[in-house]
Amino acid sequence: MENILRNAVEQRRKTLINILLTFKIYENEEQLLKLSLTELENEYKRLKSNSHPHSDTGSIQWKKKI
Repeated sequence: MENILRNAVEQRRKTLINILLTFKIYENEEQLLKLSLTELENEYKRLKSNSHPHSDTGSIQWKKKI
């Protein structure tokens, strides 16, 4: 059981590192390898919120019909 959890955490870390490297958030993999899973998750959430088309409050504007 312990190995299954450890493998799952390492697999998630590798996935997040690959995503962050793809979007050029960090220059090299060494910087990302130093981060914990929680820190990688936070960086990924920040990436998603910055790149989402509706993340800006002014992106969708409703117009009232007169």
